[in-house]
Amino acid sequence: MKKISFQTLGCRLNQSETASIQNSFEANGYTVVDFGQPSDIVVINTCTVTQGGDADTRRLVHKVNRLNPNARIALVGCQAQVQKEKLAVLPNVRWIVGNQRKMDLVSVFNEHPNPPQAEVITPTIERDAFTLPTAAVDHHHTRANMKIQDGCDFFCSFCEIPYARGRARSRVFEDIVLEARALAAAGHQEIVLTGINIGTFSHEGKTLMDVIRQLDDIEGLERIRISSIEPTTIPSEIFDFMHQPHRLCRYLHIPLQSGCDEVLTGMKRKYTGGEFSRFIQHAYQKVPQICIGTDVIVGFPGETDKYFDQTVDLIRREPIHYVHVFSYSPRHMAQSRLRPDSIPAHVITRRSQILRELSARKRRMFHESLLGTTQKVLFEDYKNGFWSGLTDHYVRVKVQSDQDLSNRILEIRLQVVEGQNMRGEI
Repeated sequence: MKKISFQTLGCRLNQSETASIQNSFEANGYTVVDFGQPSDIVVINTCTVTQGGDADTRRLVHKVNRLNPNARIALVGCQAQVQKEKLAVLPNVRWIVGNQRKMDLVSVFNEHPNPPQAEVITPTIERDAFTLPTAAVDHHHTRANMKIQDGCDFFCSFCEIPYARGRARSRVFEDIVLEARALAAAGHQEIVLTGINIGTFSHEGKTLMDVIRQLDDIEGLERIRISSIEPTTIPSEIFDFMHQPHRLCRYLHIPLQSGCDEVLTGMKRKYTGGEFSRFIQHAYQKVPQICIGTDVIVGFPGETDKYFDQTVDLIRREPIHYVHVFSYSPRHMAQSRLRPDSIPAHVITRRSQILRELSARKRRMFHESLLGTTQKVLFEDYKNGFWSGLTDHYVRVKVQSDQDLSNRILEIRLQVVEGQNMRGEI
């Protein structure tokens, strides 16, 4: 039997897809080994959201060639879709497979079993509703990521994902339900709904709320978490559902990108800073203890100090509890790459540090608001004498226990804030 290993770069959607692809190879007689172990084939699921993602692919290819020089390498996914020429010259790369054929990688290998040089397979991405052949049961993580949607029609000026992933399309509703049941049967108590723009899910009249309601009835599934979701696509009824005793987590990650209207216009975002603030306030008032996270791009072309300060002020005053900070980088197909008013790297670094420090303060304030409360924690890992897990609002909690707490949900009294985590007791 051939040995194969996998490595995933980028988002939760990539993680979900890798789990599904890996399971399809196991079902077809391959032996899956950990990345870094000797293997015949190494599959790298690539990311191209930032320049850093591009560089990570190259570093991984060189690492594979150093540790496992006889392995043949398959580069799949987003960077493979839009940068195939650059990837084809990397040593020992034998397959470059875009997003249309990525989930059918077993068949691709059967069709092209031993190419002497890089075989490029990047057909046009179809817009049809899709199904997935194999459930994304994750043998390495307690929580499972489940793909319900792909692609995007928004075409923000900084983003090339519509070119790498194609236009928006949704998964067949019944196929989602089948996988959710399979994931629950495999022991996953929490499912994270993933996609590129999941709020736009639509299949034969079914919406994101229909997906959530259906999953809420699945036996063995205790938590449903929504991954990153665009603010203009969040259904209003989601807050009533969160507030009631359902399985939907009190958590939303809503990308802001900038708090300045001029920058948002340049980014071709679909809201103003004021509209974003009103939405955040509405969510906070409707769902007690909701945790709200966001993304911000620092250094978009034309972002002055005044414009940046508007972003800082919005995050400071609104109930946003942490920020993922991204340095702007021009993408190969994104419209903003043509703008002449770029921001110097040292300015981006300074502004990014300001936001990261603000994020740390906001996160700590949210954690302090939970001190003395009792929260349900899904435990995942044991390290350095502590079990670690997450509350439904995405707070990492550590406890000491002689019991095996893996994949157990327990009520924990939160006692201490420790950096970005909390400490509690059973």
